[in-house]
Amino acid sequence: MSSATLEAPVRAIRIAPCPATAQMAAVTPLKTACSSCHLRDLCLPCGMTGSDVERLDSLMFTRRRVKAGQALYHEGDRFAYMYAVRSGTFKSSLTLVDGREQVSGFHMAGELMGLDGVAHGTHASSATALEDTEVCAIPYAHLTEVAAANSGMQHVVSRLMSREIVREHSLMMLLGSMNAEERLAAFLLNLAQRMKARGYSSSEFHLRMSRQEIGSYLGMKLETVSRTFSAFQQQGLLEVDKRHIRIIDPAGLTRSFETRLH
Repeated sequence: MSSATLEAPVRAIRIAPCPATAQMAAVTPLKTACSSCHLRDLCLPCGMTGSDVERLDSLMFTRRRVKAGQALYHEGDRFAYMYAVRSGTFKSSLTLVDGREQVSGFHMAGELMGLDGVAHGTHASSATALEDTEVCAIPYAHLTEVAAANSGMQHVVSRLMSREIVREHSLMMLLGSMNAEERLAAFLLNLAQRMKARGYSSSEFHLRMSRQEIGSYLGMKLETVSRTFSAFQQQGLLEVDKRHIRIIDPAGLTRSFETRLH
């Protein structure tokens, strides 16, 4: 995607007030039109009709740039927005009782974050950029107002909630029924599928998250993650150069966990 695509002139709009934490991220006073976005087939308008997408265009979306290592929102912050990742990668995480971080998800371009705040009005997790990123901030109150008057939009919001439930169930399956090799294989294949959906190579990519963060997400110790990467490399399934991954034998990697699913 060219820089010209990202920086195309758009009509300025009023910027809605931001929660205190979110103000750490740079806000760009630009209107992001869902109907013309290159991520529309992955993001909020996915599966919507033209008229419903036009209703989305009427909402007050703003862009925020979040630098690597910066938080978009923290656990306990007031919930006001849901966020669509426009570029870059985020991690979601919780703070455990003993102060350790528990990574609960990784989010790429075209994916949505922040719906953990719907239930209680505050975010149940933190979202931190793993590289320089940009998001579209969608005022949730405005989205629900539009949805209340339109059945198609109500379906979209319900689908978003369902997607969160499916993601949590997938994580429980990873942690509850798979051994270390199966967990890492499933994780890498999932990343490969997500890369392919965005037009990137599904066999060669750079990991934006550290091995420690992968281990936290998969319920594995750092040493186990490193040892499993080495085992896959020795088996001829992967080539690993620090965070750069090349999947040599995707069928073999799939066999590492698929028998557990049948």
